[in-house]
Amino acid sequence: MKTRIILNGKKAGLKSIRDAISETRKQTHSLEVRTTYESGDVERLVNEAIAEGVERIIAGGGDGTVNEVADALVKLPRRPELAIMPLGTANDFATACNIPRDPLAALSLAINGKSTPIDIGKANERHFVNVASGGFGAEVTVDTPVELKNFLGGGAYTLTGLVKAMNFAPYRGKFVTHEGEVSGAAIVGAVCNGRQAGGGQVLAPNASINDGLLDVLIVKDFSAHDLPRVVDEILNPSPEGEFVMLFQTPWVEMSAHGKIAPVNLDGEPYRSKVIRFEVLPDAIKLVLPESCPLLKQAH
Repeated sequence: MKTRIILNGKKAGLKSIRDAISETRKQTHSLEVRTTYESGDVERLVNEAIAEGVERIIAGGGDGTVNEVADALVKLPRRPELAIMPLGTANDFATACNIPRDPLAALSLAINGKSTPIDIGKANERHFVNVASGGFGAEVTVDTPVELKNFLGGGAYTLTGLVKAMNFAPYRGKFVTHEGEVSGAAIVGAVCNGRQAGGGQVLAPNASINDGLLDVLIVKDFSAHDLPRVVDEILNPSPEGEFVMLFQTPWVEMSAHGKIAPVNLDGEPYRSKVIRFEVLPDAIKLVLPESCPLLKQAH
């Protein structure tokens, strides 16, 4: 099988990455490497790979790189298999899938592992593999400085979140699904294909990437005396929660009363007054370990 890595250029010079690629090449002669340099490179490199007969593309980078490769693949009629070599700060999607963080182990899985069809989320004309979040969750991720992320790892999101929460104003808006409407002031709105974001924060503990559904989490505005109830609902989320709602749906439309709320798709900023999220079942084939907890097993 002809396999190619599309490697985030910021990681290309790391010794651990180069060593892993060199060791892998001793075991296989079909591993090719392409690196990114500027915006737009990922889509161009994906198209080049397809034109040159590549059958499996390895996304070497963080959640954003995985998002870019998947977004490029979904737009095409013929889609090579996708594998992941997690090299980012948080690697939320890869971590939840039990994909190894060690570069050599990740490459071994990427080359030798089996692929399975998974769902992809769509947000208007864009796509996401893991989580689309709006409001406070989006601001935390967008506003976390790169230097802080590199220094603290996933903990940077939590630290930034604590600082911002002191002066956070909730967004007023609504979520519309095929079953009805939820409106009011919300702190967080997350539309999940995967389970976690923001450096390990679990948002949808039972989400699956092959069930044909999105898991939607809404945290409504609350006061200090509501905190015990909020904590209980976070630990035991349900569709009927007073402050924390978690439900499944094939699509949901989000708007913020005419304003442009900050949203991110797998950590990448995106802004629109109205966003329709929907699931694209079995959109791509992803190489996963047999122990992947995000796969819903057939009965």
